Amino acid sequence: MRILIFDSLSRKKQEFIPIDANKVRIYACGPTVYDYAHIGNARMAVVTDLLVRVLKKKYKKVLFVSNITDIDDKIINESEKLKIPFKELTDKFSKIYNKEMSSLNVNTPDIQPKATEHIDEMILMIEKLIKNKCAYVMNNHVMFNVKSYKHYGTLSRRTLEEQLEGSRIEIADYKKNAGDFILWKPSKDQQPGWNSPWGRGRPGWHIECSAMSKKCLDTPFDIHCGGVDLTFPHHENEIAQSCSAIEPNSEPEHFSKYWFHNGFVTLNGEKMSKSVGNIQLVNDLLNKYSGETIRLSLLSAHYRQPLNWTKDILEQSKKTLLRIHKNYEKIKVNDFEAFDIKKNEFYIEFLESLFDDLNTPRALSIVGKNLNHVTTKNQEDKQKIAHATFEALNLLGLYSNNKRNIHFDDSLIEKLINERNVARKLKNFARADEIRQNLKKKNIEIEDTKEGTVWTKLK
Repeated sequence: MRILIFDSLSRKKQEFIPIDANKVRIYACGPTVYDYAHIGNARMAVVTDLLVRVLKKKYKKVLFVSNITDIDDKIINESEKLKIPFKELTDKFSKIYNKEMSSLNVNTPDIQPKATEHIDEMILMIEKLIKNKCAYVMNNHVMFNVKSYKHYGTLSRRTLEEQLEGSRIEIADYKKNAGDFILWKPSKDQQPGWNSPWGRGRPGWHIECSAMSKKCLDTPFDIHCGGVDLTFPHHENEIAQSCSAIEPNSEPEHFSKYWFHNGFVTLNGEKMSKSVGNIQLVNDLLNKYSGETIRLSLLSAHYRQPLNWTKDILEQSKKTLLRIHKNYEKIKVNDFEAFDIKKNEFYIEFLESLFDDLNTPRALSIVGKNLNHVTTKNQEDKQKIAHATFEALNLLGLYSNNKRNIHFDDSLIEKLINERNVARKLKNFARADEIRQNLKKKNIEIEDTKEGTVWTKLK
């Protein structure tokens, strides 16, 4: 079965063919850790996590690297505002970010490099760029000369002239061209800084990812991931400096073979912005919804399409997840080992949808369709559907229980639900609410329907 992905560089859906079939190498731009993660950050993490999971279904070794940006002007500004050391700030939010992503069933990257731990690699790459006459030193800054790289704009399909057309950009005194970008900048005495051939300073944002991906994966690697908002200038600049460090004007493919971008997330139809105050934080959402509900919401639309984030999406995902889990739990599960998942026609159909450029809407519809029609199937098909559903939900990150603990203590849960129903009839709502809360603490979600009270375990 072929894996197809949309490559942003060629603008085509292509068969994924790794550079080395024995080790698939992937890099994703991680968070800048000075505040809580928003839902846009989460979408990139969830989508990339799913991509890695899918690739592991075909390839034995998949090495996934996603960085932590722990030095940046925003970080410095926030640490100065809060009057705390920048490292205290970044350590705090690095831990929070990883905890929040874990709540969304996002697996920890195989390697999670921090920018501050790879300053030497950045300096070495900058030295190569200067040697290759693609960078220059001016007024204590080291700048990349965008005019030195003839392929600049290949990824974004926007030339430098188009970017600057109609704008009134004042060229800084350390720039030769308006589009030139910083590789190294000086630090004030009170700011974080490292010694370099160009004085005490710190790296520019773009050089960080180039140096860390080179260090952890070498070049070229297979797939570079990130949000579509990073296409220009971040990813465009990554290509220019990474390829120029290899050899002046080397092809973009010498850095990364494929480029994988997820679409924007808007909030109630508007672009999220801190200045406007319409940022949806993952931390706030986790106080109201399960991680699996949030994850399903993020996977409900195709990853390349814009996702308009609303409360309706969350509520619908919650209902969908409850229905899927409820229907799954109704199926009697025998020993899965008796069934070969590779020959399971229900699972194959599901897997084909994800192999086709991560078509999650189709994959989810297949899961729902099979479960909805399970009563019309014979016992063997029911078992196959149960097996396929279990594997499918695990692959999607929507069912985190292991095989040995598929069944919960049904009798105890049913006993508590019956007790709650009696309490409601007696109008003892305090006791009914108490039972609901006790079940919730055990991650048991209950829903009162016309057919009676149904329950499912979401975590």
